Amino acid sequence: MKTSHRGGWSALGLVALVACIAIAPHDAFADTTQVRIAQQFGVNYLPLLMMKKHQLVEKQARAAALGDVQVTWTQFGSGAAMNDALLADTLDFASGGVGPLLRIWDKSKGTIDIKGVASLGSMPLYLTTTNPDVKIVADFTSEDRIALPAVKVSIQAIVLEMAAAKALGEAAYDKLDPITVSMRHPDAMIAMLGRGTEITAHFANAPFQEQELASPGVHKVLSSYDVAGRSTLNSLYTTAKFHHSNPKVYRAVLAALREAIDMINRDKKAAARTYVEEEHSKLSPQFIARILESPDFIVTSTPEGIMKYASFMYRTKSITHEPASWKDVYFPEIHGAPGS
Repeated sequence: MKTSHRGGWSALGLVALVACIAIAPHDAFADTTQVRIAQQFGVNYLPLLMMKKHQLVEKQARAAALGDVQVTWTQFGSGAAMNDALLADTLDFASGGVGPLLRIWDKSKGTIDIKGVASLGSMPLYLTTTNPDVKIVADFTSEDRIALPAVKVSIQAIVLEMAAAKALGEAAYDKLDPITVSMRHPDAMIAMLGRGTEITAHFANAPFQEQELASPGVHKVLSSYDVAGRSTLNSLYTTAKFHHSNPKVYRAVLAALREAIDMINRDKKAAARTYVEEEHSKLSPQFIARILESPDFIVTSTPEGIMKYASFMYRTKSITHEPASWKDVYFPEIHGAPGS
């Protein structure tokens, strides 16, 4: 909070003020009382829905003697758009896949230094299609169109490039990029299942990929786990400015995230009901619970497999800095976790 002063400062008084600011610890300043958090579509963002539904940030803020903290929630269709909002300072915490996180970490390195807060979970992404001729990634042709959240930027786009490199050779990693189309997951699912558009495939997330596979004529081409193994899908992230200027609120947000993750893992059926209620979904809680109970669907704050993506993105020049460790990409509060 900025304070305006009527009247001038003496030179000596100004020097004294600057000296006090220089030596004062962060906690000597009041943390913000307003926090702006954004999420995307899908069950993968359930920890954030739990935080919102149960007002866990507000709860943790009160426990930290911060008083009433107002939390504003926004929903975006892609990590790329969210990153723009974070750079424009119209957002405090963004959430997105490893691809958008690594890109914004790379782009902001040495300036506003955006880093991860924690993982939201390790969960597979499925590439599905209605084209019966496509059995593997190499079968896609120029006649196909693959919908994903953001061309070249989203985690789906990065996994697709990794899959192309594996199937066609690293030099051909971007061969499928020209047939990708940026679309929100709900819109992409409708477009593909409707069969009346150019969209013949969708690199989705839960629950959209499960809904698609339950539809006649849709089959799975690959899982992200086939390409990169079990790994973090998405994370919560913020700027160094927010992290340094609001240490107590930052810790309250992290504590709220961990509490939400514990709640999900303790009672997945109740968490499934929360998803249906908060998203006003027409899916049944039982459908969502089956997703949460899958052994591949791991809700955890520990970052996993980050370096696999970072190494590939550096080799293909998607990022210009290669992190030495996953800890370079995340703030220190999560460094005690057994990440990779």
